[in-house]
Amino acid sequence: MHSPAIERRRTPGGLVALAVGGFGIGLTEFLIAGLLPQVASSFAVSEAAAGRLISGYALSVAVGAIVLTAVTARLPRKHVLVGLVVLFVLGNLLCAIAPSYEVMMLGRIVAALCHGSFFGIGSLVARSLVAPERKSRAVAVMFAGLTVANVLGVPFGALVGERWGWRAAFWAVTAVGLLALAGIIAFVPGRAGQTPSTAPTALRAQVGAFRSGQVWLTLVATALGYGGMFGAFSYLAYTFTEVGGFSSADVAWLLMVYGVGLVVGNLIGGRAADHDRDRALVLALAGLTVTLAVFGLLAASATASVVLVFLMGVFGFAGVPGMITRVTDYAQGAALAAGANVSASNIGNALGAWAGGLAITAGLGYTAPLYVGAVMVLTAVAVMAVAARRAGVSGRRDGVVVVRR
Repeated sequence: MHSPAIERRRTPGGLVALAVGGFGIGLTEFLIAGLLPQVASSFAVSEAAAGRLISGYALSVAVGAIVLTAVTARLPRKHVLVGLVVLFVLGNLLCAIAPSYEVMMLGRIVAALCHGSFFGIGSLVARSLVAPERKSRAVAVMFAGLTVANVLGVPFGALVGERWGWRAAFWAVTAVGLLALAGIIAFVPGRAGQTPSTAPTALRAQVGAFRSGQVWLTLVATALGYGGMFGAFSYLAYTFTEVGGFSSADVAWLLMVYGVGLVVGNLIGGRAADHDRDRALVLALAGLTVTLAVFGLLAASATASVVLVFLMGVFGFAGVPGMITRVTDYAQGAALAAGANVSASNIGNALGAWAGGLAITAGLGYTAPLYVGAVMVLTAVAVMAVAARRAGVSGRRDGVVVVRR
């Protein structure tokens, strides 16, 4: 039984531990971008080969989110989280001591495999640690670690790598993983996230959750929303320098402005989703659509670019907590659906980056990815509006049957 007064006074220790884990995973994902020149030089490989340490990680996230969640479906969720963080620690340890490029790639893959499952299963555990009316905010707290890592990841990697070498950065992330591991063991209850409706079930039951049309609509909206934002984000450096007139040195702090927007959007989105989830999701996606389109129009203005890249972060992450709680509610707590949501976002990221690249190759200019992103997110708005309307017609709201009088 949860006490609302207690929930308002403090955040559960288990939720803080999950946020630390999310911070470590986020650092692993983002810091490599600031270390690529050093890594390439250390292993005597090309820039393109070093870049595959990023793309290989992303592909492994999409695969691991489904596979590991499926094979651990019958295990207690705390045990699964502990195992995932151990995998994360081992992967980063491999990177820190890697004697060759091949071992480095193996370490990146091992670390990435836990990424999707951690956030998928962790979101189910996070929401179980607080009162039901605070579930989206709990997910937002867990994802706060990831958003902070987005702000600090690249500059952290670059700073540590410059002072102590690129291996030191991976030793630091390994230490963060050990801290998260200790916190999860100490503070996450043994049966967290396992109520009668969300207890570990056979894989057939997990897959059965995908019979829900609402699950599929949410996954599609997630893929399109993420894809639109990431497709634009992937080419922001070119937009800033080639259109906005910024110098290459300005790109780092501009991306930090974007990262601060992610943090703000995550926290606002979690609170808004607990109040009226479907409305919050539609508004977040609509706000992102408008922001991307206006950014395309005003990219030549330095002042407008700073404001709009911040808003891009705010609206881009405001829908994350609500999307995760929505898909898991309609999937009746199936962990596989939570993992699928992470995979959907990574598939969307790849699609958005590919579409934005095609637009530039076609000669449409460096603002083209912003417009391509706006179209993708606008499609996500339509999908989410259909999902919300169907939920209202069927008398369902937040996964609970509502009796209408």
